[in-house]
Amino acid sequence: MPASPDSAQNKTALVTGAGRRIGRAIALGLAEAGWDIAVHYRHSALDAEETAAAIRALGRRAALLDADLADEAAVRALLPRAIDALGPVGCVVNNASLFEYDSAADFAPALLATLMQTNVAAPLLLAQALHAATPAGSQAVVINLLDQKLANLNPDYLSYTLSKAALQTATVMLAQALAPTVRVVGVSPGITLVSGDQSADGFKSAHQLTPLGQSSTPADIVGAVCYLAQARAVTGAVLLVDGGQHLLPLPRDVMFLTK
Repeated sequence: MPASPDSAQNKTALVTGAGRRIGRAIALGLAEAGWDIAVHYRHSALDAEETAAAIRALGRRAALLDADLADEAAVRALLPRAIDALGPVGCVVNNASLFEYDSAADFAPALLATLMQTNVAAPLLLAQALHAATPAGSQAVVINLLDQKLANLNPDYLSYTLSKAALQTATVMLAQALAPTVRVVGVSPGITLVSGDQSADGFKSAHQLTPLGQSSTPADIVGAVCYLAQARAVTGAVLLVDGGQHLLPLPRDVMFLTK
């Protein structure tokens, strides 16, 4: 008899960058949905410990895993460490990414190389590892956090955008290559939390600059991730969760168009 959907997927998830912000929200949302969580972090150890404590308060297991996603050896060891701590992993959420500003005028290859290592190579290595660790007859899923601006490009954050565009392309190619054992999907948020030196008023204005009158909230991103984590017939797809922000052609990143 074929395995049921619940029994064929291990309910343990590795969430990168789970100590803070959207990563923490995703980790807690998955825990509320019944998942045990491997909480990855790099520098934010205290924040990660708070995330793990909140997961345990929900009655789920949590493990803390530090790793520099720019370090290939550390990335290759990350999924085995999660398995050692919590058992078989059925979901990897590639949430962590570097976000730095550059433009065509000040582009330098070093920044692009750094962003590609963390934002693209690390998610690919984790997808590769999940596929190798998932036995035949089971199904696992990789969920890549992307960006709505890929559907409506502007020239700001040049290297970051190139890295996310590469990850979006990789989402489709990995979905083709790793099926049927691993599904690979993406979530593209809009402006969701205050970023960098953005003011509270600037964030409010930017967040409202969408057809629906507001962009994504952390809860919206969590809902999309939890859906995709159990959507067994969905692979190679990207959900735009942005209040329609991608439908508004803008000459610059929305952060620079509001005050």
